[in-house]
Amino acid sequence: MTSPIFVLNSLDASVSVIDPVTWMETKRIATGKEPHHLYLTPDEKSLIVANALSDTLTFIDPKTAEVQRIIRGIIDPYHLRFSPDMKWFVTAANRLNHIDIYRWNGNDIALVKRIATSKTPSHLWIDSKSTTVYSTMQDSNELVAIDLATQAIKWRIPTGAVPADVYGTPDDKFVLVALTGGDAVEVYDVSGKEPKRSKTIKTALGAHAFRSMGDKRHLLVSNRVANTISKIDLQSMEVVDTFTAPGGPDCMDISRDGKQILVTSRWSRKLTVIDITSRKIVKQVNVGKSPHGVWTLDHAPR
Repeated sequence: MTSPIFVLNSLDASVSVIDPVTWMETKRIATGKEPHHLYLTPDEKSLIVANALSDTLTFIDPKTAEVQRIIRGIIDPYHLRFSPDMKWFVTAANRLNHIDIYRWNGNDIALVKRIATSKTPSHLWIDSKSTTVYSTMQDSNELVAIDLATQAIKWRIPTGAVPADVYGTPDDKFVLVALTGGDAVEVYDVSGKEPKRSKTIKTALGAHAFRSMGDKRHLLVSNRVANTISKIDLQSMEVVDTFTAPGGPDCMDISRDGKQILVTSRWSRKLTVIDITSRKIVKQVNVGKSPHGVWTLDHAPR
């Protein structure tokens, strides 16, 4: 890896920039209050940091780590995602119980619809055809589907306790939901008109965040309470490997060569680097308070 690694420090209102050669923090970028998640623009020229309590988006150059601009008036952007067709930008307002759909023209965003949801919309996923947004409702224990064309809720279905991250399989047939209030990942068949829970995969306590391994077959989920990461085979829908990840593992990225997991250790203020082959922790880098999102331009496919 040669591009910098970015770690969001949610309780420090900052981003730690880490050199992947020396594994040292080279600078710390001030953001708005409570940056939780980040996402690359479709042209890969800007990394967007969503500052939930400041109602702002900070745009950062993913190569130079320089701040490019700040967009204000984005209400409570906790989680964020672009649609694959690059036409839509969606945010989840975790505190205020709504999902906002914006139109993206390649440079600017314009609000199209604010959709009231259930309690505490958490994470977002958009299918490969850019037709449906899936979102978990953390405090009402639901999975909600929104039609992008009409900006209306299509359906909702109950989930297990405290659903967090959500991930759709490459064929768009299944959606996986991580249960932070439990020890499992739920699998929903969304190929028909109505969703159906098809399986529950036991992982470990505090199942929280997903990261595809880039091979279109395997998926990682961090277990924040158990201090582990589970590897799920998307064909068998079974756990096939487990990695130790101390300090409350949260968001993850994977190096472009597929050899390392980068995971934020939420409770120990570190970025932890795990060698996938040996399953050993090879580096830990001190960052700020409550590190959450992590991203590098030199990543494996998502």
